[in-house]
Amino acid sequence: MGMSGFTGSGYPKAVPGELAQRMTAAHAAGDEFTIGLLTGASTSQELDGVLAKAKGVHLRAPFNTDPDMRRAINAGDVEFIDTHLSHLAQQVWFGYYGKLDVAVIEVAAVLPNGLLVPGSSVGNNKTWLDQADKVILEVNEWHPREYEGFHDVYYGTQLPPRRNPIEILRPDQRIGDPYLRVDPKKVVAIVETNAPDRDNAFAPVDEKSEAMAGYLIDFLRHEVRAGRMPDTLLPIQSGSGNVANAVLDGLKTSEFEHLTSYTEVIQDNLLGLLDTGTLDSISATAFSLSREAAENFNANIESYKGRILLRPQEMSNHPEIVRRLGLIAINGMVEADIYGHVNSTHVSGSRMLNGIGGSGDFARNAFLNFFVSPSTAKNGVISTIVPMASHVDHTEHDVHVLVTEQGIADLRGTSPIKRARRVIDNCAHPDYRDRLHDYLDRAIAASKGAGHSPHILSEALSWHTNFLDSGQM
Repeated sequence: MGMSGFTGSGYPKAVPGELAQRMTAAHAAGDEFTIGLLTGASTSQELDGVLAKAKGVHLRAPFNTDPDMRRAINAGDVEFIDTHLSHLAQQVWFGYYGKLDVAVIEVAAVLPNGLLVPGSSVGNNKTWLDQADKVILEVNEWHPREYEGFHDVYYGTQLPPRRNPIEILRPDQRIGDPYLRVDPKKVVAIVETNAPDRDNAFAPVDEKSEAMAGYLIDFLRHEVRAGRMPDTLLPIQSGSGNVANAVLDGLKTSEFEHLTSYTEVIQDNLLGLLDTGTLDSISATAFSLSREAAENFNANIESYKGRILLRPQEMSNHPEIVRRLGLIAINGMVEADIYGHVNSTHVSGSRMLNGIGGSGDFARNAFLNFFVSPSTAKNGVISTIVPMASHVDHTEHDVHVLVTEQGIADLRGTSPIKRARRVIDNCAHPDYRDRLHDYLDRAIAASKGAGHSPHILSEALSWHTNFLDSGQM
């Protein structure tokens, strides 16, 4: 089944709960009833949560933040396919997941001519509507009817080798239609709802977030002075989560004006930058707002028309467009190692946190990318800068700049050992800095002809095993 939903917005509110009840009843009767579940990204307890509790999902892709679904994934009860967000629609078109039987899609309205007005997210909805044998539509009256005109749905996608260029030259440029299409013969049900999206709670901006924002904004000033970008900067992408959301807050009081954003989610502070006039326009695939921000947007939706475009995620995260526009990408991380490899997804190498999401789509293709995180976690017992990352989502070749509250490390144009010194000196917490230098020095001394990226393999992951054994690194 393909269901709508992206970072807690635009997911079906009624059908998943009913489905979970039928699954529970079937299991009680001794019958197996599970589905493979594909979405745009994370959804909510009303979708992922109830289906996980009902033990009704055997496969899940591509991104999840629900704690019940996460437990099922880490218990091995659900196969989780952690694919890049820009890849999933194409993979379904190619048949990697088999036949898509049913699509359940939330929309703001169904027009008399059969066209669909999307709501707060687009995600993979176009592909699910095209590929599914049967379609269930949820029409949610909570979405303002004024959403009509906010979307840009591109229907020119082709398969290799007959692809044409995706000629988006500005974040606010339209190349598609404001509506989703569906074959009326496939629609088997329409369900009316009136329910809000998931509330997204963001941590308040603290001293660490302010420090990271300061380093990042100073770095952008340096890039402008160096002539590598205009004083209006390049289009900004910000990943989901507290840290990236907080870093954006620092732009409100900076001198930068007339900025643009080409991203995947619109969070509170990104919308706030639009409200203050710091941003001129935003292109994304979904909202990811707190209740207060969502209510404010719905109440003033007409004022945003023409300044916000929502696209399918295969366009919002498209590598060709990201590379052409020259994005500034800002994403969070779980940890980075001394050579610049970044882990975005796993705790201690094996336990899935949420998934890679769109960070790889943007980081690999951005003009300039930042990975941001506090230098420690769990009240200091974990260092986010380690000798060797326990899992690698973004290799040293794709990581430009690391930022913690301790400082900023520009890794561009550096060889591995020089890179390692810079990461340790600028980003590691003082409690761990001497130990990291000691590890690196001993690895260099013991390299014996393997001195390009020296490691002591018997110790490289010892910080992680220490944590698993004793609760601290």
